Amino acid sequence: MTALQAETRPAPPPLRRNRRFTLFWIGEGVSLLGNATTTLLLPLAAITELGAGPGWMGALTAAAWLPWLVVGLPAGAWVDSWSPRSVMITADVVAAVALASVPVCVVLDALTLTQLVVVALVNGTSTVFFRSAYVKLVTDIVPSEHLEQANGRLLGTESAMQVAGPGIGGLVAHAVTAAGALLLDAVSFMVSAVCLWRLGPSSSTSIEPSETPTLRSRIATGVAYVTHDHYLRVLIVIGCVSNFGLTGITTLLVLFLVDHVGLSSAGVGMVMACGSVGGLLGATLASSASQRWGSGRVSTLFLVGSGVTSLLVPLGASGPRVVLTVLGLFGTGVLVVAGNVIRGAWRQRYVPAELMGRVATTSQMINFGAMPLAGLTAGWLGAHLGLQVTLAVMAVINAVACWAILLTPLRRARHLPAAPAGT
Repeated sequence: MTALQAETRPAPPPLRRNRRFTLFWIGEGVSLLGNATTTLLLPLAAITELGAGPGWMGALTAAAWLPWLVVGLPAGAWVDSWSPRSVMITADVVAAVALASVPVCVVLDALTLTQLVVVALVNGTSTVFFRSAYVKLVTDIVPSEHLEQANGRLLGTESAMQVAGPGIGGLVAHAVTAAGALLLDAVSFMVSAVCLWRLGPSSSTSIEPSETPTLRSRIATGVAYVTHDHYLRVLIVIGCVSNFGLTGITTLLVLFLVDHVGLSSAGVGMVMACGSVGGLLGATLASSASQRWGSGRVSTLFLVGSGVTSLLVPLGASGPRVVLTVLGLFGTGVLVVAGNVIRGAWRQRYVPAELMGRVATTSQMINFGAMPLAGLTAGWLGAHLGLQVTLAVMAVINAVACWAILLTPLRRARHLPAAPAGT
């Protein structure tokens, strides 16, 4: 395109008049709501329908996160040579079929805990591919002038669905059982698939294999960059250990709230939603806090604070003491999400653009890879030490990981570093 053509090219219509983005936004929102409710409903179905204990809670959590460890890195490279719209539609349909199998088997009196683990595994795999294709499709349907606005709307919707999901899931489960509510989850994924189908064919072009390095070499480059950069390495290790502790907490949280605190399905959903409300607040406050006090300073403060608030979660009990768990989840949601927003924006400025995807997938593999192990560990400890003691152990692991930032040079930094050393 010549300079004259660029100057005379008509401006794209406002985002609100972009039909393809509107359809995508609706489908994405419905899909996110389905995922948020599934996180609650699968373990709740295991508890209420089959009397599952801590070990099975661990197996469900491990199955949900294991796909990130197994196919997380190659999924992005595979998606590059496929239509992102087709990948996302397929992921939605597969997730819908898997979730719909649960209420069907309940009616047939054939539901087993093994099936629920398989459903979690299939749903987790679908999520990996859906999220891998997500970024590519956004750039296809949104003009570059509107990408910031579009991403802001999508991220806001994601936070809203994470707030609404547990509460809605708990209320529906209370009315029609957790297994029955999973049928509505399946419908939500089909609605998402229909919205994506109505977008029409994608204009993205696949990258020819001959034009790109091998999958192995691309992965190796990203891993090498992360391991040789001091700041990235420190933050990823802290994030990995912190995720281990937090995942251990969420693994047993539903069972803790039902068996130890004595809440109903609706009550469980409302308590879990408090953490999501905190996350929404954290996402709202992050940018202004970073600009006012410095990205390094508030990032460290949020890490240290989230270690403290997570220690409140296992202190809850029946009656008024449930407020301790609520405060712990809310405070941890605020501080973890706010810190993630600040460090995520920093990485986008800090990491060279040509390495961003590989660094991101390397980080996800390390962080998400700890989660299946955390689920299994929490399940085993819960069966042998009890729910409250295990939650306390996991909260301490998270706290120690967060407080480790005080042992690094970042503790003194007002701002996170602008560029890697030597650039």
